[in-house]
Amino acid sequence: MTQRVARPEIVALLCDANFKHFLRTGTWPHLDGRLFTTEERTLIFQATQVDLEELQAQHSRYLEYVQTHKESPDAIQRFLAPFMEQLEEQNLGNAHEIMTQDERTEFDRLLGLMIKPARPFTAYAF
Repeated sequence: MTQRVARPEIVALLCDANFKHFLRTGTWPHLDGRLFTTEERTLIFQATQVDLEELQAQHSRYLEYVQTHKESPDAIQRFLAPFMEQLEEQNLGNAHEIMTQDERTEFDRLLGLMIKPARPFTAYAF
């Protein structure tokens, strides 16, 4: 029977593998530089197409997150512009007061992206 579901333990190892180092040296280190154990290498070599597709999907979501993070300063400016246009005294506090709860939630999300450093790529986080 063909495997249809990615195996989290293998996907997690793939997400934490330094593929560039492997291509240069043939050794499998974690992203933090620790070498994979014999057991971890055995698991990596058992990766199936389904596991690799899950890795690719997670990495694609991470790249989207990084792009959104990078664009957050411009996005928050675009988001705030309509509120500022409505105000006589244009400041963030006044803009926040006229937002709906959903708009405040979106503002908080954009602000969080802007002020917090981008998270590293981690299995099943994106």
